Amino acid sequence: MTLLQITNLSKSFKSRTVVDNVSFSINDGEIFGLLGPNGAGKSTTLSMVCGLLKADSGNISIGGYDLKTDSFKAKELIGIVPQETALYPELSAVANLKFWGSINGIEGRSLDYAINNALTLVDLKDRALDRIGKYSGGMKRRLNIAAGLIHNPKLLIMDEPTVGVDPQSRNHILDTIRTLKDQGTTIIYTSHYVEEVEQLCDRVAIMDHGKLLTIGTLAELQHEAGELHEVTVAFSSLETPPMKQIQGLTGVKQAALLENSIKILTPNAEQLLPLLFEMLVSNRISITEIKIKKPNLESLFLKLTGRALRD
Repeated sequence: MTLLQITNLSKSFKSRTVVDNVSFSINDGEIFGLLGPNGAGKSTTLSMVCGLLKADSGNISIGGYDLKTDSFKAKELIGIVPQETALYPELSAVANLKFWGSINGIEGRSLDYAINNALTLVDLKDRALDRIGKYSGGMKRRLNIAAGLIHNPKLLIMDEPTVGVDPQSRNHILDTIRTLKDQGTTIIYTSHYVEEVEQLCDRVAIMDHGKLLTIGTLAELQHEAGELHEVTVAFSSLETPPMKQIQGLTGVKQAALLENSIKILTPNAEQLLPLLFEMLVSNRISITEIKIKKPNLESLFLKLTGRALRD
């Protein structure tokens, strides 16, 4: 069953189109990944889904309710976990959740029950009465999730929920997301981290420059990526690698320059590496590390756009 339907969605700011005729649907109970670099249009798309921005054209339906004509009923089904924590640092975890719960119309014992469930899910019951200002960054992220799901939404939108957290908190957040899926929550998950999207998501959409480039299951997208291997060469030299020469090497299908590294797609890494090594050394590029990966979502993005996901 389709929970979210987006049809021909567009949004421009002055002369710049940031979402360009985007259409996709999300099924009830799935984790849907929205992948793309900064400026791809992900956050603007989600802001329109939440009703925070008005689309220039197109339609959004949530749980069968049109966001234009049944806005209140549609928004009741949504929970939001923003990239920036939406918490009051001078208040305790319980006080923060009481505030967000009351905004969503929850009162009395129902609110107490919802707060207990949310704190249990994110493993913060033992710190429930502590001020948020005393929390670590990872704990704040976890409470941010609790605030987004306090009203038990059908659709939970999570925008970069693991940015800037320690590995332990990151793993806890990922486990929480899996638990939410098991409980039947539908999740839209945006991230720069390809490995998270590959671990969590049932389907993934890749956006760039406001356009939807491709959409599918992980297996479908890996097939679309083809048999090209991703070679990453890290360097410490102050010299700039000769990208035109690198792109002209036999076997190089795509090449992109990042900060202190080069990403290359090639069907035969073993044949390419000696040629690449010789070229870089002759240009006084000091190589610090070489990695070779099998095709993944990041190599598909490079194949589709000619640049790396984190450009």
